Amino acid sequence: MHEIDYKVYGDDLQFVEIELDPQEAVVAEAGGMMYMEDGIEMETIFGDGSSQNSGFLGALMGAGKRLLTGESLFMTVFQNRRAGRSKVAFGAPYPGKIIPLHLAELGGEIIAQKDSFLCAAKGVSVGIAFNKRIGTGLFGGEGFIMQRLTGDGWAFIHAGGTMISRDLAPGEMLRVDTGCVVGFTRGVDFDIKFVGGVKSALFGGEGLFFATLRGPGRVWLQSLPLSRMADRIVQASRITGRGGREEGSMLGGLGSLLDGDNR
Repeated sequence: MHEIDYKVYGDDLQFVEIELDPQEAVVAEAGGMMYMEDGIEMETIFGDGSSQNSGFLGALMGAGKRLLTGESLFMTVFQNRRAGRSKVAFGAPYPGKIIPLHLAELGGEIIAQKDSFLCAAKGVSVGIAFNKRIGTGLFGGEGFIMQRLTGDGWAFIHAGGTMISRDLAPGEMLRVDTGCVVGFTRGVDFDIKFVGGVKSALFGGEGLFFATLRGPGRVWLQSLPLSRMADRIVQASRITGRGGREEGSMLGGLGSLLDGDNR
């Protein structure tokens, strides 16, 4: 596993700068690179380039697993080929926080939402994790197929909005909106439960199902899932598209009729 040094910059629109010693490398999703210094060379590979996926058949299997999560068959390796140190940086895809995770200190494995992975030290395996429970499979949405990060090096994931981590004691349970789960350590039991109650299900506004996380282990949660932010943007565009009025207008659509702006 490649040992790397890093620094996270910014507040809500963050990026992580990674300093590589000679021959050290990081692996990242295609399109995540922000900048790189002289001496850094890029190589596109099948799968994640970890030792678990050595050989052609192993690489092909690793690429196939990534395809199941909706990701590209390829990843990009950034390796320092010069005699001195060089830096490469990766930017967050939307407003939120970049979370550095040292896998060796977290039991060697993290289960994360499939779109949260940003980059990792070369040698970290990026695979898939199926939730075998019927309820999760039918109603869990993106939570049914998640990413499994294994190894003993640094990995970086991204969370939307503000991120918190919670350490759950054995048997302690936390109910969470399904989109707010970023990741959790091995040992945490993840399931999908029905909200319960006709009124809560139909008029609660929180969806019909929520995730349950039961300890022991650590969980990471985000305050602003990408799907929630996208829904708000779509709603706002529909409102402002009707006559060009802002959502906070006191008269709204009635104002368009009064000033003759109705089309």
